[in-house]
Amino acid sequence: MSREVSGTSARLGKVAALASALGAADPDEVPIVVAYLSGELPQRQIGVGWASLRSAPAPARAASLTVAQVDAAFTVIGAVAGKGSAAERKRLVAGLFGAATEDEQYFLVRLLSGELRQGALDGVMTDAVAKASSVPVAEVRRAVMLSGSLPRAARAALAGGSAALAEFGLQVGHPLKPMLAASEPTIEEALAKVGGEAAVEWKLDGIRIQAHISGGEVRLFTRTLDDITARLPEVVAALRRLPAASAVFDGELIALRPDGRPLPFQDTAARAATETGTAVSLSVFLFDALHLNGTDLLDRADADRRAELAAVVPPEMLMPRLVTGDAGRASAFFADAIAHGHEGVVVKALDAPYAAGRRGAAWIKVKPRHTLDLVVLAVEWGHGRRQGWLSNLHLGARDPARPRGGERSIPPSTPRYPDGWVMLGKTFKGLTDELLTWQTRRLQELEDHRDDWTVYVRPELVVEIAFDGVQRSPRYPGGVALRFARVIRYREDKPAAEADTIDAVRALAAD
Repeated sequence: MSREVSGTSARLGKVAALASALGAADPDEVPIVVAYLSGELPQRQIGVGWASLRSAPAPARAASLTVAQVDAAFTVIGAVAGKGSAAERKRLVAGLFGAATEDEQYFLVRLLSGELRQGALDGVMTDAVAKASSVPVAEVRRAVMLSGSLPRAARAALAGGSAALAEFGLQVGHPLKPMLAASEPTIEEALAKVGGEAAVEWKLDGIRIQAHISGGEVRLFTRTLDDITARLPEVVAALRRLPAASAVFDGELIALRPDGRPLPFQDTAARAATETGTAVSLSVFLFDALHLNGTDLLDRADADRRAELAAVVPPEMLMPRLVTGDAGRASAFFADAIAHGHEGVVVKALDAPYAAGRRGAAWIKVKPRHTLDLVVLAVEWGHGRRQGWLSNLHLGARDPARPRGGERSIPPSTPRYPDGWVMLGKTFKGLTDELLTWQTRRLQELEDHRDDWTVYVRPELVVEIAFDGVQRSPRYPGGVALRFARVIRYREDKPAAEADTIDAVRALAAD
């Protein structure tokens, strides 16, 4: 089924194939099938890395595994802990893979490695659930938002149809799927897409938070619906002071310097990941109200929700916002957000309800585009729909301090890239089918050596890369990595000697 989905480029074809698989699954298997075909594990992380996957045994000749058996095996593997756990996990993985056929091993490797790219994202899978259950897709979307789980909503839809989906409602204390923003390159294009007057809000490079308040109790959930309440007592204390008996707020947490400018994103992320023991505290910026004092606000217009929010939240905790239809004023507000050290802005339709995911053009983010000219150091073979193409690019910056032949001190496990270049990260984003075809041919012409997964190339091909920022990274020798890197174009007109340097990249990280 996975190969059929990945081999189908048309959305309707993918939806039909997925709907067929869901219809054939047992009711108890539906949530697992939805998760697997969406490229997710219900267990989230089970501690299985590439080393275990690369040493898998020979495949079984006949299919015998069921979805339930695989899910149970993953649960057992994920529960392994303590002395000798690595060896025990490896043994259990080998036992599972030994019972899998070649096609099943192919699927499981990509599922466990996070490389299952077959176009079955939430939107496509939601349409498939609606088709398989013969219910309106809008009902499925709403149930997914309210339940926080596409697998859970899918099970209800296939078992009980519209009646079962209608049972999902907003519950204070239970996280909802968040509303997301599409992207446009300019303020003018964002305003045109929204149409007419709009709200323009700062976009912070922080941690998205959903705050639930009930009877003095506060619970905090991340964008991925993880409960991090216990880690953030200062945030809990700030929200507990708000005059709200019950509420669900959407917002951002961010670590700020004394002058109000943001600290690097890693400082915010590190504070949210630990339970105290750090001098960094997080500031709260709220931008939406989904429920307030017994009343659900999801279906109210953005302007009404903001008014309800402002009635109970002090100005210093509100996300800065401008309502305008004038591109000049909006651009000035955007420039002010950038001057304060933030990512950009989000343009919001004033009449839009709150709806999970990226639906239509209700929210549109605008950020300045940073670009670098980097060199391709290696490229990995693609999976799923990109099977047979060289896809995932290893990106490198010039290192004038270590010219060709210079000494390097890197861990033995680090791939050996050419001297004079520093690895910054990988990307497969922004590649059209035309570019994939071209780079597969061109990069093999530049091949130096290869292994089972990767082709290492001579550092000659320059590629223009857009990215959202630079962050510290102990994973790479240069100590920095690009955030959300994507390909703009190849620069065959530019020699590798004119590519950007690691010093230029580090300077961006210091801004």
